Amino acid sequence: MAKNLQVVLLTDYYGEMLTENQRKFIDYYYNDDLSLSEIAENEGITRQGVRDAIKRAETQLFDMEKKLGMAERARRTRDGLNAISQCADQISELNMNSALSKEINDAIIKIKSVISSFE
Repeated sequence: MAKNLQVVLLTDYYGEMLTENQRKFIDYYYNDDLSLSEIAENEGITRQGVRDAIKRAETQLFDMEKKLGMAERARRTRDGLNAISQCADQISELNMNSALSKEINDAIIKIKSVISSFE
């Protein structure tokens, strides 16, 4: 079972929909970097039981993302905001090199402010 950063990201979005044990095992395995054997020993269950719980949790996380798409939507939003910010920077530079319109400058400041509110 390769450690997968996407599982950590999906846990941020959908972790509350997992059982308490699934969340705990995912956290131990991915965030605390414990092995399946270490988790099993700490929890007093078998290594196979830990593995099964983690696999079920991973499957649930990927299924939820497939159905709801929250992580993908957030990524697209972040990419779009970055593109808007870059365009605002280009407009600002063009404005500084030509007409130097106060209205354009004010609009750019507002755009940047709105972008910042999403971060």
